[in-house]
Amino acid sequence: MSNSAYEAPAIELRIPSRDAVLYGDLLLPPTFEALVLFAHGSGSGRHSARNRQVARRLQHASIATLLLDLLTAGEEQADLQTGEYRFDIERLTLRLQDATLWAASQAQLQHAAMGYFGASTGSAAALIAAARLGNGILAVVSRGGRPDLAGNAVLDAITAPTLLIVGGADHGVVEINEEAHRRLRCKKSLAIVPGATHLFGEAGALDQVAELAAAWFSTYLTRLKHAP
Repeated sequence: MSNSAYEAPAIELRIPSRDAVLYGDLLLPPTFEALVLFAHGSGSGRHSARNRQVARRLQHASIATLLLDLLTAGEEQADLQTGEYRFDIERLTLRLQDATLWAASQAQLQHAAMGYFGASTGSAAALIAAARLGNGILAVVSRGGRPDLAGNAVLDAITAPTLLIVGGADHGVVEINEEAHRRLRCKKSLAIVPGATHLFGEAGALDQVAELAAAWFSTYLTRLKHAP
């Protein structure tokens, strides 16, 4: 059965992370060389229809995906009332790092080249974790992200090829991503989806995101892994 016709069943995981247990959904195509971990901020997680649409496209490109809830259920509830966790980038980053190290220790995943797909504030966590883990992360894609929250030192230091995707009508966030793109010293690209707003809810907008992400990861995770 070809991967293009295959819908991977989700394997629910519980991943230890310091003082928390993270829930994740792991989806494995029949064959894969790469694993992409999804990082989200408050209000979005492993059950997000948007993230799952992108994950399905990656699976069809023979890329495994791990969709994570970086906040616990209690933290999500508290954040709805107080907003105290949505910009806690360090908390999100440490948990993403823990999930990455856990995945790298699993027999079925340890051969896979790893990348990050970050959305909103989760993009900042993905960039910081990629900078900290160095050669452990080979590619990053940011959707509607806040790379400014990662800080200039991280943007200067990151080495993983990085694709920034932003909606053309996501005013303010476009300018943030343009400035981050100028700052990055790694292989990089900025893709602006015309007419799309922050959640890419417009017809065909998320399809473009998924195609862009699949092409980026296919280039820098699968092909690059075998380069001399």
